[in-house]
Amino acid sequence: MVRRFDLTGAGGLRLAAWEFTEGPAARSGPPVPAARSGPEGPAAPAPEGREGHCSPVLFLHGLMGRAAHWAGTARGLAAAGPPRRMFALDQRGHGHSDRPADGLPGGGFSREVFVADAAAAIEQLDVGPVTLVGHSMGALTGWQLAARRPDLVQALVIGDMRASALGAASQRHWEEWFRTWPLPFPGPEAVRRFFGEQDLWLERPSPARGEYFAEMMTQGPEGWRPVFSRRQMLRARETWVHDAHWEELAQVRCPTLVVRGLDGELGRAEAQEMVRVLPRGEYAEIPDAGHYLHYDQPAAWQAVLLDFLEGARV
Repeated sequence: MVRRFDLTGAGGLRLAAWEFTEGPAARSGPPVPAARSGPEGPAAPAPEGREGHCSPVLFLHGLMGRAAHWAGTARGLAAAGPPRRMFALDQRGHGHSDRPADGLPGGGFSREVFVADAAAAIEQLDVGPVTLVGHSMGALTGWQLAARRPDLVQALVIGDMRASALGAASQRHWEEWFRTWPLPFPGPEAVRRFFGEQDLWLERPSPARGEYFAEMMTQGPEGWRPVFSRRQMLRARETWVHDAHWEELAQVRCPTLVVRGLDGELGRAEAQEMVRVLPRGEYAEIPDAGHYLHYDQPAAWQAVLLDFLEGARV
């Protein structure tokens, strides 16, 4: 139920984008490569046609994530909402997109190139302006794109991403966490068990988190490993973790929904301040959800999205 597009990102990096589709052709085989509250290489050929009056959706995953993490959300929106085209981008260094070469400035993971990649995806797919739905780091890319290229973003959803600086201690914490991963894993069940039950970062068991991380892994000769480089993920995080991002948030003029899980990384006070700073911000929270809210409570997450899309008329 997905169609692949090979796109060209910043610096000529090859990016993989996916359209979530319906119909017999999509169900016949694997992906086929293609040439609420608040204050007031060569690019792929463009997809043909637009369905209905709803703006297309572009999903941007978080750090370590991949486009496939949005499949459930896309199915839910397609089943309950009006017809709309839905795309997800494997951001550089993630999923099926290429990894930047070593030695590039910022390791090839600067904020500028992530934003440029998202803009290139919208332009090369010829689907703008879009409703952009981002999770974590993908949400930051979303609001930076909306601030810099308002012509490309009609509405924005920020899923559990902070605008405040996290600092050096947070980065060291991540470095230590990566060292605890017992790689390689013998199989997907071991991945689910570690990230859903045994990970020291867990306060209580989370099968949804285990499933989320299992989709990040791929089988190799020695066992199952991440589809990304942990060293490169630290480089990508290094480019935004030391800075606050309030100024660009205030420049986002489109309707914007800030969503947090009650047990997520974005606290209620900061989320509500983000809504206050946004010119057209709204707020929603999802009970019994953590940082991976679209996996923890998929039905509630999808309902929040549909309610926002209907209210924003996109």
